[in-house]
Amino acid sequence: MKRTFWYAAMTKDEVQHSRMTFEEAVTINCLHTMIAIIDYAAGNLTSVARAVTHIGFRCIVTNDTKEIGKAERIIFPGVGAAGSAMESIKRLGLDKAIKEAFSSGKPILGICLGTQVIMEYSEENDTKCLGIIDGKVLSFRFDEIRRNGACLKIPHMGWNRIILKKKHFILSDLKEEDEFYFVHGYYPEPDEVDHLIGTTEYGILFPSVIGYKNIIATQFHPEKSGVPGLSILKNFCVWNPC
Repeated sequence: MKRTFWYAAMTKDEVQHSRMTFEEAVTINCLHTMIAIIDYAAGNLTSVARAVTHIGFRCIVTNDTKEIGKAERIIFPGVGAAGSAMESIKRLGLDKAIKEAFSSGKPILGICLGTQVIMEYSEENDTKCLGIIDGKVLSFRFDEIRRNGACLKIPHMGWNRIILKKKHFILSDLKEEDEFYFVHGYYPEPDEVDHLIGTTEYGILFPSVIGYKNIIATQFHPEKSGVPGLSILKNFCVWNPC
């Protein structure tokens, strides 16, 4: 069943109470941009939509491939298991829509599970994924995840930092002390070093930000990460990957 939920951008009064002035909002055209947040029954997408509208952008939460095709940019979030996620994505025809969006050069942001299923394969449920970025999704292993000799809990849950490996526009406001919210037991491992943008330490160093051409993806949840997370979302919403 196709479904679409519309979320309006902030009013002038709301923008004036945010970090962005109304004049800045108009200058970057954020009140006229339409962003599609892909709905494939994988978690609460309302928090992503609220974060996007909070910074002044219009968005829809949808599983309608036509609406996704019309959107100017795409956010691909999600929580849950790779196997059931890919089943939903294929059943709804979203695999083709996402690949077409990527091929067209449309900016795409993956979040958490959305970051994992853009890879070729996930160890979770032995799942073949979308294959937009070459590489695998690996599981944290109890025998590897240690700090000062003590085993760390899996899943990795809570606040952690990013170590930048290369510059990227959406991370241009990142400060060394900024922390982001994680909740995951798996992580992406791209084949190409050039696709690795940031890492995070949790017993091991794992890729927490990856990207290729017009797609950028975070293992953490920017929509749940306070001001630093909103900064990432704002930068994505004006990012021109060309």
